[in-house]
Amino acid sequence: MSSKRMVVRQKRREYLVSKYLKKRKDLRFVINNLNSTLEEKEKAQYLMQKLPKDSNKCRLRNRCFETGRGNGVYRKVGLCRNMFRIYAMRGDIPGIRKASW
Repeated sequence: MSSKRMVVRQKRREYLVSKYLKKRKDLRFVINNLNSTLEEKEKAQYLMQKLPKDSNKCRLRNRCFETGRGNGVYRKVGLCRNMFRIYAMRGDIPGIRKASW
């Protein structure tokens, strides 16, 4: 079980990413646009630097929705390996069952 502070921090980052997504996308368009002037690009870069660090999408981390664990998380089900095993043994994940041969 990860600390509750890590989970709270992750939720705050998810909120900031969704809040600044459009603004960040518009600034990125100006910076990468070939028709933008140098002044426009510099201003867009300055405004991009003023955004919160945690509003960047790459700062998000996949976490288990059950325990908050950050390592060993399967993307498709959103569970860490430990919880995945427990849920699979109980048959709670459709299409997954323990192999036996």
